[in-house]
Amino acid sequence: MTDEPAPQSSPAPHRFERGTDGPKVIVVGVDGSDSSLRAAAYAAGLARRQRALLAVVYVQPVLAAGAALGAPVADTTEAIAESLIAEIRDAAERVKDIFDVRWEFHTFRGDPYNGLVAAADELTADAVVVGASEQAGHRIVGSVAVRLVKAGRWPVTVVP
Repeated sequence: MTDEPAPQSSPAPHRFERGTDGPKVIVVGVDGSDSSLRAAAYAAGLARRQRALLAVVYVQPVLAAGAALGAPVADTTEAIAESLIAEIRDAAERVKDIFDVRWEFHTFRGDPYNGLVAAADELTADAVVVGASEQAGHRIVGSVAVRLVKAGRWPVTVVP
């Protein structure tokens, strides 16, 4: 017998794997509603505790009917996005001495569900946080939150 160590195989190339060391990227959907802003605050706390990147996502709706009628849809949604960025920056500035959160703001176009799915895929999200729908009709048809949960691709937290 020899005292030589057994040859070791080279380590496997690093692959993305969900759920191994806690979330590294948390996606939160915001649209300016009270529930989405509560979801952003909740997600910021998660990101701080996990030292994760908080990806704040606004999905700009594509309103083909409004655009066909000459409504300035793009300008309106851009203004909403700019307002959300300003509000998030102000909130981050107010709490920077208490805790610091790494965050990015992203906009995607489309319907809210498909926009959040695209964002979570593109940003390699480990978790998705959304606010509960404030529309009564979503109890029948299904909200974005319910659709994200049913997709089963990420842990989804729904904030009331």
